Amino acid sequence: MRSERDRRRRELSQNYLRSPAAAGQFLRAVDSDPDGLCLEVGAGEGILTEPLAAMFRELVAYEVDPGLAGRLEARLRGHANVAVVIGDFLAARPPREPFQVAGNAPFSLTSPIVDWCVDALAMTSATLITQLEYARKRTGGYGRWSLLTVSTWPQLQWELRGTIARTQFRPVPRVDAGILHIARRPRPLIPAGRLSAYQRVVRTGFSGVGGSLLASLRREYPAARLAAAFQAAGVERGAIVAFVSPAQWVQLFNILDDAA
Repeated sequence: MRSERDRRRRELSQNYLRSPAAAGQFLRAVDSDPDGLCLEVGAGEGILTEPLAAMFRELVAYEVDPGLAGRLEARLRGHANVAVVIGDFLAARPPREPFQVAGNAPFSLTSPIVDWCVDALAMTSATLITQLEYARKRTGGYGRWSLLTVSTWPQLQWELRGTIARTQFRPVPRVDAGILHIARRPRPLIPAGRLSAYQRVVRTGFSGVGGSLLASLRREYPAARLAAAFQAAGVERGAIVAFVSPAQWVQLFNILDDAA
């Protein structure tokens, strides 16, 4: 039987970690920075909050449920470096100083939370608990690559840092979870001045026109140049766009851009 608290969690798309071992696994995936700032998304009952506070100079924990946030704030009153914010993480303005994001993202809000992180220029990394399928999709776990991953690859590295069984949450979700790690590269793989051109080409490649990546890119480049670039990057001429890795994309673009 589900309790009133469980029903409330369902309404807010909240599945809280109940296993200290799983929490420890997640925390080991976070890039500790004693001099840094971290924003925690979905602090919930605080199983991650206190350990995160020990890993960073300052921690801002967001929790949308006022009851949970109030209890968490009372419990952490002795931690001078922790601020509990009662509100929606997505409504927060990204800090201007370098910062990390960590937490158990509500599954129904994973995409907007990831988009928020990707768009925050001062974000150095994000470590998030997401649906395992989502994490695999973003990290090439199925041998396929998504538009979001490929288009941001020159700036961001996407990595699956572990899995957590669904039984480690309450209420128990329908699927297992993954630990998704997104890190901003210290130096982009493509010069900043050419990133917009790279992303335009990627969008063209993912348009699906012609059935293959080579056919789609013929709207941007001559056939002979494309053939030479595909051969140099080790991409088959008939390759479907989803099966071309981000590293191959970067290599393709650099070859084509240098030949322009």
